[in-house]
Amino acid sequence: MRVVATAGHVDHGKSTLLRHLTGTDPDRLEEEQRRGLTIDLGFVAAVLPSGAEVGFVDVPGHVRFVKNMLAGVGAVDACLFVVAATEGWMPQSEEHLRILELLGVAHGVVALTKVGLVDDEWLEIAEMELEEHLAGTFLAGAPVVRVDAPAGLGLEGADGLVAALERLVADTPAAADRGRPRLWVDRSFALSGSGTVVTGTLTGGSVAVEDRLAVLPGREVARVRSLQSHGTRLEVAAPGRRLALNLGGVAHQDVHRGQALVRPGQWHETRTVDARLEVLAGLDHEVTRRGAYAVYLGSGEYPVRLAVLGRRRAIEPGEAAPVRLRLPLALPLLPGDRFVLREVGRSETVGGGVLLDVAPVVPVSRAAPTGTVDQVVAERGFVEPDELERLTGERRPADVGRFVVDPAVRAQVADGLRDEVGAAGPNGLDVAGLDERRRAVLAALDDLVVRAGRVFPSGDDALAERLAEHPYLHALEAAPYTPPPPDGVDRVELRLLVQRGLVADCGGGIFFAASAVERAGEVVAGLLVAEPEGVTASAIREALGTSRRFALPLLARLDAAGVTRRRGDLRVGGARLPVAPGAAAETT
Repeated sequence: MRVVATAGHVDHGKSTLLRHLTGTDPDRLEEEQRRGLTIDLGFVAAVLPSGAEVGFVDVPGHVRFVKNMLAGVGAVDACLFVVAATEGWMPQSEEHLRILELLGVAHGVVALTKVGLVDDEWLEIAEMELEEHLAGTFLAGAPVVRVDAPAGLGLEGADGLVAALERLVADTPAAADRGRPRLWVDRSFALSGSGTVVTGTLTGGSVAVEDRLAVLPGREVARVRSLQSHGTRLEVAAPGRRLALNLGGVAHQDVHRGQALVRPGQWHETRTVDARLEVLAGLDHEVTRRGAYAVYLGSGEYPVRLAVLGRRRAIEPGEAAPVRLRLPLALPLLPGDRFVLREVGRSETVGGGVLLDVAPVVPVSRAAPTGTVDQVVAERGFVEPDELERLTGERRPADVGRFVVDPAVRAQVADGLRDEVGAAGPNGLDVAGLDERRRAVLAALDDLVVRAGRVFPSGDDALAERLAEHPYLHALEAAPYTPPPPDGVDRVELRLLVQRGLVADCGGGIFFAASAVERAGEVVAGLLVAEPEGVTASAIREALGTSRRFALPLLARLDAAGVTRRRGDLRVGGARLPVAPGAAAETT
């Protein structure tokens, strides 16, 4: 399906044209039908001869209902632009065209209506005027179809409006499915026997029956009980469709135009955005922060405060510049969303454009948004993939720990770590003093290594030499089985001795030189040659010339290493028992 909005001046025949195209009156309100004036949005559909579906959004043409018009054109694919031959180009023709351009609509068909009420000369003048006003716009070169719906002129045939709509549908790209559905609500009402029903145009992703959707702004979460698209029931709706959703778990008065249905937790809700504002060339004054403005985003209208970014204080007509908009409430927005800006006091459209950053972190005076994912990462340095997707709509894998990291920031942190390690001296830098982000960068560096909770330059031979000559290691080797306590030994250096395998920590504050543990294994192996059934701890203690206080933790160490195994009160050889000194020679 393609969603097409009508546009044009009041009383130029938009609703009449849709009645003849679809067989349905888009003016659903009693007041609209009584006055012959479209006040609010109307929704009708048609199936073209090719089988293509078109959903039409009929918008009001009167200047007093511009905000209603804006609520309906934020997510359309194309437009049916209507100008009456009897009146020609009018003020709302111009405003509607500019609004459609500001919202990024790029495809359309022009219907020159009421042609049966004018003569050929007048019709030629109307077409020339139309061509002049459309020049330089997205409708320049678009098909212009002469139509008089009540008289049955211009609808059928190879040059008729239906054929032009067929070509429009074929040329207009289908809505993309990015897995991030969002439906801006344009109507909410209660249906007898069904409950809450909301309507809108679905973009960004699919929605299915039984899905749970968050209603934003707000805290409501609703269940999709059923889906319809122009009277057809669906189990799954793809993006690009006009939808009516029957919602459970939420009252209709708690959902209103301007809110959005999205998947819970998938969107960033923001009250501050940076955007590129294009000021209309036909405006007769500059745009500054002093105006009273309303912004139109999605299907909503919101009072907004505006600041021009950088050193500029004003934007001249026909110019574009970055601005910061501050909203009164948080909306689920993304870079790339389009908006229209109107000045309330003058009741005029001043411009519009595209959102660039939905969570700006740089002050107004220095901000220069580009709308790129790289800039979002660069300004934050470290971003988790889920958060990055909420901020930009794009998912990138983590490249440093659990973060996506800006290359320049990564290099800066790495250089800082190297400087800190260098300044820490021979004992290295304590890892416990690093936050999660610096630890993540550290783990990705090849030139730094962590030993015993300290960071050192990798391949640090000086450290190895210093530890090999450490006074405490010499003291342990001098009294291998009555080892002195580590009184006065630097805690960091002691951990490094253990981590390097030079010293064995046997618990309880008892440490042995690694060489002593190795020799103890050889002693036990020798005892087992004479006593193959096993030796007692007392026999091992006597052979080592030590006390029970040192023998028991040493034997526990040998057991844990697989050198010995405990069998009752005896020790027998383990899988890693060394060959007893002299036993190898006897075997050979």
